[in-house]
Amino acid sequence: MTHPVFYIDPESLGALAPGDRFELTGDEGHHAKTVKRLGAGEALDLVDGEGRRIVGTVSEILQDGLAITVEEGPERDPRSPVILVQALAKGDRDLMAVEMATELGVRAIVPWQADRSIVRWKQDRAAKAHAKWAKTTKAAAKQARRSLVPDVDHLVSTAQLARAVGPEDSMIVLHEQAGQSLLAVLDDLQVSRGFSGDGRLFVVVGPEGGIGPEELRSLESVGARTAVLGHDVLRSSTAGAAAIAVINAVTGLWQ
Repeated sequence: MTHPVFYIDPESLGALAPGDRFELTGDEGHHAKTVKRLGAGEALDLVDGEGRRIVGTVSEILQDGLAITVEEGPERDPRSPVILVQALAKGDRDLMAVEMATELGVRAIVPWQADRSIVRWKQDRAAKAHAKWAKTTKAAAKQARRSLVPDVDHLVSTAQLARAVGPEDSMIVLHEQAGQSLLAVLDDLQVSRGFSGDGRLFVVVGPEGGIGPEELRSLESVGARTAVLGHDVLRSSTAGAAAIAVINAVTGLWQ
């Protein structure tokens, strides 16, 4: 079984080396000591939320946490190329999608104000909704014992989304009327060979009402490919997770 994970700031983690002592205090130290009830000699991982991990053991119980001896690291965990673009959806279905995508290893998440999204982020609601997405990713990352907490970008329009695709990036739009399966498109993109440089793979999931034709043309104009997931129509809350699982298998992240 994997070790329990506790987050520390990147600067502190980067300064550690095998044999060093680190005092885990604050909220994470309280959780390790009081909730997890870790004792001397037990193993745990320290992570920085940016993809790096240290393996340590508890060397001492402190009044406000635990003293940790660094055994291995820091090392960077494998990173997925996937950026989930999730259209806003009603009934917290978008939050469900964000949670599952985080657990499945997505690199980052982009909230998308699609034309047919019933939910709208406006003024004060936008800041609160964005904070809720970020809180969800952090909780899901910890549940999955990830070293990387996916960034949640600012809300984008379709035009902004199209401009975000760089020359090394690819984009797949999940669409029930697409002429190719997701596996076929991934094969065309040679995803199994990895991505050059820091190339990203945007996976776009539309809202309950689907993606409008003008939106689709806008995304296709920057090289987006459409793909269908089987014969059944999945909800906006599950389509992204299904696609990410397939991509994880094809790229070897789950090997």
